[in-house]
Amino acid sequence: MDLGFLLQALIPSWNSVAVLVIFFAYLAVAGSILPGKLVPGVTLQDGSRLHYRCNGLLALVLLVGLLGVGSKMNFLSPTVISDRGLELLSTTFIFSFLTMVVLYAAGCRSCSKGSSLKPHITGNLIHDWWYGIQLNPQFMGIDLKFFFVRAGMMGWLLINLSVLAKSVQDGSLSQSMILYQLFCVLYILDYFVHEEYMTSTWDIIAERLGFMLVFGDLVWIPFTFSIQGWWLLNNKVELTTAAAVANCFVFLIGYLVFRGANKQKHIFKQNPKALIWGKPPKVIGGKLLASGYWGIARHSNYLGDLLLALSFSLPCGISSPIPYFYPIYLFILLVWRERRDEGRCAEKYKDIWAEYCRLVPWRIFPFLY
Repeated sequence: MDLGFLLQALIPSWNSVAVLVIFFAYLAVAGSILPGKLVPGVTLQDGSRLHYRCNGLLALVLLVGLLGVGSKMNFLSPTVISDRGLELLSTTFIFSFLTMVVLYAAGCRSCSKGSSLKPHITGNLIHDWWYGIQLNPQFMGIDLKFFFVRAGMMGWLLINLSVLAKSVQDGSLSQSMILYQLFCVLYILDYFVHEEYMTSTWDIIAERLGFMLVFGDLVWIPFTFSIQGWWLLNNKVELTTAAAVANCFVFLIGYLVFRGANKQKHIFKQNPKALIWGKPPKVIGGKLLASGYWGIARHSNYLGDLLLALSFSLPCGISSPIPYFYPIYLFILLVWRERRDEGRCAEKYKDIWAEYCRLVPWRIFPFLY
């Protein structure tokens, strides 16, 4: 692929704009009208609480079903995304940038005193642009932070399914592609089955909506997390049975740690007296959970996330570093984020945090880091 072809492929078209608009419009309508559990968010500093309608699984299944019917009736091509991957990438990036322009302008003009919309302006343009000004901006009653992360996860699956359809169409479907697709489908479906757990994550409760989250949710998640699928379209990998089985074990262990740690944290926040692994939880200072996975490492969920990321790349073999972009990037990101979390927690919890660190010395990797 030469540079001229690449630049030409990156030019947005009206078709890519239409795909993106229809996708967002569907998510907005489906998220508003489909039934789902109404989950209260954490109590904010001003005493208010947002409520999140967790109907993402139903919205996703319905969307995939509609796309399947449309493909069967020749209303659309199942490879519509994989045929326009670079177009959609640039279109989504432009949309993210324009969205941030609007969010920045709205934040600067806001006079709200509430925790969700109160502007946090440092005077540093780059800092405010990157980290955002408002905690929970909304558009037509839609919480944008929750909406964007849902769009990113669904977009990742839709890209993968289109890549899968193209591999079937080209006759290049392989065991590696099947493993990669299977792991991603299980991970994404699990995310939406437990979508309410997202309401207690740091991104939702504490991060303001800036370019970091907008770009991360809409561009980074769907387009970089799917690199392995794109790579397998053009590269044949023969896995041994032992390698495939080992890959499955990495995925399973990663899933158990990731989901188990996040579930324990969510349950603890809902009910601090709930049993952890069949025993009463050990709590530091009445605030910090030091039982279960959180008694093994202070960021044990990050370990599970890293193992899952590795399992998505292992089906590609070891002939190229390109499919390992995601786990390498995620490792750097999570170590950076862990350092940010540690600093914030030390400032917020003070002596309680110091006691927790003494009791649980490992940050992410037990006995290593």
